[in-house]
This record gives sequence, structure tokens and C-alpha cells, in this order.
Amino acid sequence: MNRLSRRRCLLQIAGAGATLAAGWSLPAASAWAGAQQEEQLSDAVRTALAAQIAEAPPPQPHFRDDAHRAQYRVWLLLESNWLLRRMPDQIVRELFLRTLWYESRRAGLEPALILGLIQVESGFNKYAISPAGAMGYMQVMPFWTRQIGNGDIMSLFHMQVNLRYGCVILRHYLNIENGNLFYALGRYNGSRGRAAYPDAVLAARKRWRVADGSG
Repeated sequence: MNRLSRRRCLLQIAGAGATLAAGWSLPAASAWAGAQQEEQLSDAVRTALAAQIAEAPPPQPHFRDDAHRAQYRVWLLLESNWLLRRMPDQIVRELFLRTLWYESRRAGLEPALILGLIQVESGFNKYAISPAGAMGYMQVMPFWTRQIGNGDIMSLFHMQVNLRYGCVILRHYLNIENGNLFYALGRYNGSRGRAAYPDAVLAARKRWRVADGSG
């Protein structure tokens, strides 16, 4: 597929996504949506990130004990209620949340943070495409599929693939920034050092934390 054909295909998919979103009462595309900057990765980092992307078992949560299982069930119920207007299909909504729980915790990230980031980046639109070409729920730039994946950019519209890439990339930026979430979020958006985007994500995270009772 040449570049023009691929662009047309992406625009068609984006249009279909926008049609779906109109029926879902989704918020408009985020004003903060930006783009991760392509960077030169060392062979070791590229290999490590590629391994994290490639391993894609079914998103089944693992629990330390019964209390942890109960906590998850409460979280799933509360967040499902909050997502009802954005994702009216219960099966789709619960699969999304189960996958998000799995992928965020797999990457050592807080589910509320990822929910906040998705709210800001794509408004929970699976088919969102930014002006810079970032795609899907977590607005992942296609160059990542060449750097650490199989090169299939259309796979970024697959829910688990998109969440897997987004969480792995954010964890990568957190590692680069020595755990500084403000700068890591700036890198994720391509606006490192500017406060608007991190502030928006952190404010959204706070709302999701309140939703699940941890705020």
C-alpha cells in the first residue's frame, strides 16, 4: 500500500470512528493531542521494548488475594458506570476496562492515570487520528510500530495493541525521566517542559481516582 492509499484508508477509518462517536456522546478530540517524538533507541532498549510489545497474552487480571480481587471488582463496577455514556455496549466497556487494568499494571502504571491520559488524548475514541498522525485510544505515533513492532500501523486501532503500546511507551518515558511524571507526560505528548498537557492529564486522573474511591 502506497502512502496516499494508506492515508485515504486512515481517513476512512477515522470517519467511521467519528460516526460511531457521534452516537456515543463522546467529547470532542482533545486540544492537547500531540505526538511522541521519534528518537534513536539503543539496541538494548529497542530489544527490551520490542519484547514487551510482542508478548500479548489474553488480558486476564491476576490477584494477590481475595481482597485484591474484591478491589478489582469494585473498580470495574465504578469505572464501568462512569464510562457508560462513552461506551454504551457493556461487553465492549468491560473488555476495555479489563484490558486497561491489565496493561497499565503490567507496565507498573496506575489505571486512573491511563484513563486520564486517554480522556485527554482521544476522548475514548478508538479511531481517533491526530493531525500529526497519532492513532487510537492512546494516540500512539505510527513510527513506534517500525521501531519496536511488526510495522503494521493499522494494528494501532486494535484495542489491546494500542493500550499495550501506549503503556509501554509511557513507562519508557518515565524511566528516561527517572520517575518524573510531569516530564514523562510531556514527552508522551511531544511537549516536554510545557505544563498544559501534563496538567490536563493529571486533572483527569484525579477525577478517575475519585470515581474509583481512591481520590
